[in-house]
Amino acid sequence: MGELRTSVEDRWGLRTVPRDLAAHYAAQGWWTDGTLGTMVADGLARMANLDFRVHSKVRPWAGTFADVDRAARALAGSLQSRGVGPGDIVVIQLPNWLEAGVTFWAAAYLGAIVVPIVHSYGAKEVDYIIRVTSPDVVVTADRFGHSDYLATYSELLARHPVPLWLVVGETAAHDLPLAATSFETMLAAEPISGPLAADPDSPTIVGFTSGTTRDPKGVVHSHRTIGCETRQLDYLFPKGGPPQITGAPVGHFIGMLNAFLMPLLRERPVHLLDVWDPGEVLRMMRDEGLGVGGGATYFLTSLLDHRDFTPDHLAMMPFAGLGGSAVPVAVTRRATDLGIKVFRSYGSTEHPSITGSLLDDSEVKRLTTDGCPLPGVELRLDGHGEIITRGPDCCLGYTDKALTAGAFDESGWYHTGDVGVLDDDGYLTITDRISDIIIRGGENISAQEVEELLLGMDAVVEVAVVAEPDARLGEHAAAVLSVREGMAAPTLESVRQHLAAAGLARQKWPESIHEVRDFPRTPSGKIQKFRLREGLSRTETEPARK
Repeated sequence: MGELRTSVEDRWGLRTVPRDLAAHYAAQGWWTDGTLGTMVADGLARMANLDFRVHSKVRPWAGTFADVDRAARALAGSLQSRGVGPGDIVVIQLPNWLEAGVTFWAAAYLGAIVVPIVHSYGAKEVDYIIRVTSPDVVVTADRFGHSDYLATYSELLARHPVPLWLVVGETAAHDLPLAATSFETMLAAEPISGPLAADPDSPTIVGFTSGTTRDPKGVVHSHRTIGCETRQLDYLFPKGGPPQITGAPVGHFIGMLNAFLMPLLRERPVHLLDVWDPGEVLRMMRDEGLGVGGGATYFLTSLLDHRDFTPDHLAMMPFAGLGGSAVPVAVTRRATDLGIKVFRSYGSTEHPSITGSLLDDSEVKRLTTDGCPLPGVELRLDGHGEIITRGPDCCLGYTDKALTAGAFDESGWYHTGDVGVLDDDGYLTITDRISDIIIRGGENISAQEVEELLLGMDAVVEVAVVAEPDARLGEHAAAVLSVREGMAAPTLESVRQHLAAAGLARQKWPESIHEVRDFPRTPSGKIQKFRLREGLSRTETEPARK
């Protein structure tokens, strides 16, 4: 479909990995000539008889990988007959449903560029993504939860037409908008026999960041970088344990990896969950023998704090890998005390696996650091403590040329925007995001340092420390927190006493306290601090205790 279109490499201004570095990655085996399509074909063939299940109140499904593979090949055949092939762009906005896997693997067979969109993204984010990527195919649900995708996409695609819009759901074909085609009708085609040839250096996945800032950023990975990343995760994540529940949205980078790529190497069943309900997850663990292996801290703490959590659930949680957001030591020690073996890791959509700990590392390293650099990864700190990295799983850049130019230098080093420290053994500890540092009267305050200490208060379940405008100092630290059920929120005075006892310098203490029932989050569980900062100026939180 895209023969006459300028190549995405040129349109997006993607970087070229330095030749000597690329040769080194290939010589070490971190890069191979395999494509996403060959990885999918090989993995699905080995997993034919394993279970693939969708746990959903609205669209449950149970079958085998062979069933999913047949559907993926049929969809690929149907799309190929319409001219879709290597380098074309397939946007997918679906919940954790069967059709998400079918579409992802079909696109991989075709050598197309997959653009997953988190199912909760609204018209503003989707409009931006459609404009930036100019897709050849869009696949959506008809509706899910509060989202009416038929209405949203009818309006969006009227402004930004695409050749093919496929719709998944219960809406009959004759009731769909004129521009839409029923997904089901695409599965009757002759299945594709195998993956199409593609350049392993070319883009294959665009993962849009999950919204801790106002505008999502399109992060572009090649066949080589995403293949390396899948192997990095396989190396890092422990073997054994019960089959895992994938609750992170498959439209998010980490959910996609966990659901559709890592299992290809692990040869383990997949259990997708389309709504993260801690009570339902605990029921599934107890009744179906499923486990939860970690993720962002929220996914673990939401289970540990739930009224239905019992010691019996611990048998289904032998380990927990935590990353994707700040990992407080209070959480890792709490889980360890319960008998869960915790390890931490650090990465981003741009450079997904930078550091990590293994289960046989010392407990103090696993609980208090984010691990050491993974195979092939280089890491250094600049004079301000910013973490700068490069490695074989690092992306090609962004869909925005200016962002790529600002984040990467000519030697391939990526400026993460995170601040950290390295110990004498080379283990990294993230101390903050540059954007989260509060500058009070010219003095820097680490939000994460204050958050770690506040989590030591009995009443505090979660806390985010953010900048609040200050007429005299420019800004000061404000603590936004949620409290345990049945307990009173701490007062500003009690917070100050707690921090004084911990030895924290007075100028770093929060100067206001705000209570929230629920935090605004990204789909991966991160707290959206920019929304908290906006909320303080609009007094959306409870009145401050100053």
